[in-house]
Amino acid sequence: MTDLSSDLKRHELELNQYIRYLRERLFFEPQSPIFHYNLGLAYARKGQRAEAIAEFRQAIACDPSMAQAYVNLGGLYFQEGDLDKCIEANQRALELDPSLAMAYSNLGFAYLQKEDPEAAIAACQKAVALMPDLLQAHNNLAVAHLQRGEWQEGIKASLKALEIKPDFAPAYFNLSVAYEALGDEDQAAKFRQQAQALGYPAEAESLSESSRKC
Repeated sequence: MTDLSSDLKRHELELNQYIRYLRERLFFEPQSPIFHYNLGLAYARKGQRAEAIAEFRQAIACDPSMAQAYVNLGGLYFQEGDLDKCIEANQRALELDPSLAMAYSNLGFAYLQKEDPEAAIAACQKAVALMPDLLQAHNNLAVAHLQRGEWQEGIKASLKALEIKPDFAPAYFNLSVAYEALGDEDQAAKFRQQAQALGYPAEAESLSESSRKC
């Protein structure tokens, strides 16, 4: 039986070796956007957000057309709590490549946190049109509809999320909220219990917090 801690240590060692390799290559090719981009990904995997942000910004400086670097940069800004920079980065990505579903999904996250469900709905609808199985976008779409009191639309988006991932606890929580608002206590209780059985603290969290679970 494989030892989990050994696997984690090996993975960490491989990641550190990869980072050293990229830094060595950048010493000789400092203007390579690909090496800066890959180093940003590696730092992000290590949880070193400041270093990852710096590398994605450098990749963009070397190649301003690198749309995916803007998407990753926007995701990191979201993790840092800087919603305005997150929105700016993802909008820039979409100016370069309007087909980036994840950029629209990131915008949906950010708009929800800024309490702008209308903008979140528009962004998430574009995300799922481009990538129908993008779970995060369906979940955020459900939350945005619920924030607007659009219960049936929230139910529809939550059920779609469950088609993609049947054990997705936030979708059950969202369904419990919608059915409770519609006065169907039996359905609300059923979905609340399912959410809790999957480890989701359904009674303790708000809709805005559920949008972060994916």
